[in-house]
Amino acid sequence: MSDDKPIIAPTATIRLDSDALVANWRNLDRLSGQARAGAAVKANAYGLGVRAVVQKLLAAGCTDFFVANWQEAQEIEDLTAGEASVSVLNGVREADMAFAMQSPAKPVINSLEQLARWKTSGKPCDMMINSGMNRLGINVEDLKAGLFDGMAIDVAMSHLASADEDGPQNSEQLAQYQAALEVVPRKRTSLANSAGIALGSQYHFDLTRPGLSLYGGIQRPVLEDIIAQVAVPQAEIIQVRSLQPGDKLGYNAQYVADRSHDVGILAMGYADGYLRGFSNSGLFMHQGQILPVLGRVSMDLIAIDLSNATHLKEGDWVDCEYDLRAASSQSGLSQYELITGLGNRLARQWT
Repeated sequence: MSDDKPIIAPTATIRLDSDALVANWRNLDRLSGQARAGAAVKANAYGLGVRAVVQKLLAAGCTDFFVANWQEAQEIEDLTAGEASVSVLNGVREADMAFAMQSPAKPVINSLEQLARWKTSGKPCDMMINSGMNRLGINVEDLKAGLFDGMAIDVAMSHLASADEDGPQNSEQLAQYQAALEVVPRKRTSLANSAGIALGSQYHFDLTRPGLSLYGGIQRPVLEDIIAQVAVPQAEIIQVRSLQPGDKLGYNAQYVADRSHDVGILAMGYADGYLRGFSNSGLFMHQGQILPVLGRVSMDLIAIDLSNATHLKEGDWVDCEYDLRAASSQSGLSQYELITGLGNRLARQWT
């Protein structure tokens, strides 16, 4: 008797475009000029699946990856060891030391306490300089001559707080970072994230660290023509209902029909990362026809208007309009929240 269990088909998926991902990285690498582009793959590659993303970017030529913590470094260690550099952005706690000492990944040293903890390790590291964001990083005034004696610092980096905006903070941070480089010995330098790459060559240094734009995010106009959408959520219609004038739909009757029309009920909701900000504002598509979200998005279900596609029936699939800028405008959520928040129930399917 076989113990094999039947395969359960998903009711919602994310269609992921391999060509778009690789093209985005290559375009960001090209826009980085003399610098090389790495890739931020923290948070499970912004929710899209870190192992698949790393494999595709390694094949495209990426040799520097950035993760948040040591669990994330461990998850890709078998892919990157001997092939690429991995930097752990949150640094190294005392509790991390046992693993970090045997890991090929490097901590990004963020404080004087972390520096003291790592200094005698004999292993390479990166260094985060606080140039004005005041999150992680060593303050410029604390960078003293001799502080780094005996250390093997690969990348001395900082992080831009407002690169998606035109304002004085960008140039202020650039000046602080340049001042810090007068003190910190290192092999390589790195300042620009995705939006920072678009600020121009003075922000590029040796290595850039794109994240959001790899996955389809556009924060500055110069990126509009070179960044393609990577992720398209799709959902199955599990029921078609006919509404009559005056019928109320969903929680708190946030939609009341003013005419007779059909609605499709989709097996997807805020538990999958399609959040309540899309209530009465989100869009789905089928063969170019727009299918608006009606009423409140609930945990597991969404209702869409089928007026523009009356032929759709139970078992048919529709695409979510999830261009990150457009979806941000619809929902009021940031592009970062939209891409990283896609839930684990959505099967990832690379094309």
